[in-house]
Amino acid sequence: MRHRSLLILTSVLTTGALTLTACGSRDDKGGSGSGDSNGGGGTTVVIGVDAPLTGSLSALGQGIKNSVDLAVKTANKDKVVPGVTFKIEALDDQATPATGKANALKLVGMKDVLGVVGPLNSGVSQSMQADFDKADLTQVSPANTNPALSQGDNWGKGEKKRPFKTYFRTATTDVIQGKFAANYLFKDAGKKKVFVVNDKQTYGAGLAAIFSDEFKRLGGTVVGTDSVTVKETDFSATANKVKASGADSVYFGGQYPEGGLLSDQIKKAGAKVPTMGGDGIYDPEFIKASGEANDGDLATSVGFPVEKLPTAKKFIDDYKAAGYKDAYAAYGGYSYDAAWSIIQAVKAVVEANNGKLPEDARAKVTEAMAKVSFEGVTGKVSFDEFGDTTNKQLTVYQVKNGAWVDVKSETFQD
Repeated sequence: MRHRSLLILTSVLTTGALTLTACGSRDDKGGSGSGDSNGGGGTTVVIGVDAPLTGSLSALGQGIKNSVDLAVKTANKDKVVPGVTFKIEALDDQATPATGKANALKLVGMKDVLGVVGPLNSGVSQSMQADFDKADLTQVSPANTNPALSQGDNWGKGEKKRPFKTYFRTATTDVIQGKFAANYLFKDAGKKKVFVVNDKQTYGAGLAAIFSDEFKRLGGTVVGTDSVTVKETDFSATANKVKASGADSVYFGGQYPEGGLLSDQIKKAGAKVPTMGGDGIYDPEFIKASGEANDGDLATSVGFPVEKLPTAKKFIDDYKAAGYKDAYAAYGGYSYDAAWSIIQAVKAVVEANNGKLPEDARAKVTEAMAKVSFEGVTGKVSFDEFGDTTNKQLTVYQVKNGAWVDVKSETFQD
């Protein structure tokens, strides 16, 4: 993902008067939300959201958007930054890099935008990072997991180098997620012969590769590999390969629309083995996509179950009270924390500049992000020298009686 939104912050001062930029309200499919208007008054800071708000991944995208909106409403209600009112602008990237890049350029073109949350997908993020960096525009993703986004293309060789100073994320990386999945499948589930499939996308292919390397290191065997194409629905050829391979399990690097259908068709082909994947398949839609009962299928996801975190109780209650029609889904808590980290950075910049935003606010917000530290919905929120979250927690979920149930959680240290 992951992946996996876009946050913008805007304040415009002209000849001593305030100009409100990109605020207003549109429908649930995208556009801007109003947030609350009872903030501190004075300067307006717009927090934008870029995510797939339509299409097959919209269940995740809407949860991201709503969670950012909730963070904005909370900041305004509590007057977290005196003199600043926050608003949001939501953009739909349709989970495609080209649309993501267009959205990034749109945000960069708003010269007073101070930060961005998103996107959902790692491949989309790759198309946006350079434009944000050139503009000193902070980006925080609640869902991207590809290691190269923060540690450079040679991270696998131990040559870690941060490509973009403006990039941050509240989700942990696939370096940890892929190894965690391999260890669970080999040691806990007792599977020794896995068939590995990926969707040829940045997230899916990268995660599958990390998983495969670790599974083999542990002593397991990858009995076959294959790739599927995003948005296709007939995976019978792959399913037959799985059946013929004698695999006792399948690992899928990709998202839930394809993952659910793949699991279904593998079982219909006669291979009654569990399908495992990463956070890309951890969604109720994965289960709904399968006509065959897929109890026993597995997924890893970033963090611990939000519903079991004492730090998330207020978020869950407030989200419910706000009446959003879509669930906060897998990345809601991380989206709220991503938004809140930018709000905290803005607060620090304003406080350091006698209660107002400086001329070089974008650069100052990026500098402040490196020092952000607070107890968030998902636990302690802070960033390391690469902009990666220091909160490296993962959970394995299993489908039981038609629902995802957490079966193992673990915290990792670098």
